[in-house]
Amino acid sequence: MSSLAEQSLQEVLSAYDLGGEIAGTLRYGKGHINDTFCVYVQTPEGDCRRYILQRMSAAAFKHPDQLMANIVGVTEHLRKKILAAGGDADRETLTVLPTAKGESFYTDSEGGAWRVYPFVENTLCLQAAETPELFYASAQAFGRFQAMLSDYPADTLYETIEKFHDTENRYRNFEKALAADALGRAATAQPEIQFVLDHKADCSVALEALRQGKLPLRVTHNDTKLNNVLMDKDSLQGICIIDLDTVMPGLSINDFGDSIRFGANHSAEDEQDLSKVNFDIELYDVYTKGFLEGAAGALTPAELEYMPWGAKLMTLECGIRFLTDYLEGDHYFHTQRDGQNLDRCRTQFKLVRDMEEQWSAMQDVVKKYTR
Repeated sequence: MSSLAEQSLQEVLSAYDLGGEIAGTLRYGKGHINDTFCVYVQTPEGDCRRYILQRMSAAAFKHPDQLMANIVGVTEHLRKKILAAGGDADRETLTVLPTAKGESFYTDSEGGAWRVYPFVENTLCLQAAETPELFYASAQAFGRFQAMLSDYPADTLYETIEKFHDTENRYRNFEKALAADALGRAATAQPEIQFVLDHKADCSVALEALRQGKLPLRVTHNDTKLNNVLMDKDSLQGICIIDLDTVMPGLSINDFGDSIRFGANHSAEDEQDLSKVNFDIELYDVYTKGFLEGAAGALTPAELEYMPWGAKLMTLECGIRFLTDYLEGDHYFHTQRDGQNLDRCRTQFKLVRDMEEQWSAMQDVVKKYTR
């Protein structure tokens, strides 16, 4: 670590009372947005205590005060629910450690915004669900997240990333990129472009249901991958939802659907052999069961009805985003080779086609667990 980086960390850590002497600080985790460190503190009693220190990405999040207001509000609400149920709030939700001045984050002399969480010990952060049981455990955890926040006023949360899951807006951005065709790439993606054009009406399904009052506005996580659930090392149960930066108002079906997009297939996101890309209805069944058990009746009949739409729309939206970025020159999603975003787009659209072919089966799975 450079001396400049060490000086910055020392400035930030001096703003917190961590209850002992700082023994060391190391980079931590595999995240690509925020800068994350693990801080080791030796207490006067001789114990070692760990904390997670993060510098919030200024590029991704323009208003750290709003982001932290969301996180503090949601985690305090979760803490109350967990304690009322007899749970361990120090392990079952993140805890924002205030600065010595009582603030939820610290702004350094260069304008960087930092926060601290106590480390949740004896947990695992897994990058992939190697077994259906782990996928099921993550589903239960995200379902509980919905249940515990079902009475939180979602409209009081800030939108930390504007129009993040506004599929209509994603479609409009695609249209602009197609019309400009700045790099002349449209000719190499005609089947994918036609696929999006053919699915224009789908992009309005969930948002129109929201506008008509069929689907309620919820507190949503918006990044429901397995690695955002801490698993207890002993039981391998999902105990704590992390990475709350994108917690904001949204639709429960989007949180459900994003997990399905990510987990209900066995291929790489940029797999070039589409014969290896298949929507796994059995994994969809496993996740649906766990999610609904965790939600414990908190979802409305309309939310249950629209769950397959959540899976389809999150997958379609992601594919549209990959295609848009490809047409624009790969500015948003990092690529390691030419055409990678187009390959990513193709895998998502293959999954959408698979879902459409198994639509009745997807609906039947939801009905099976809601009778």
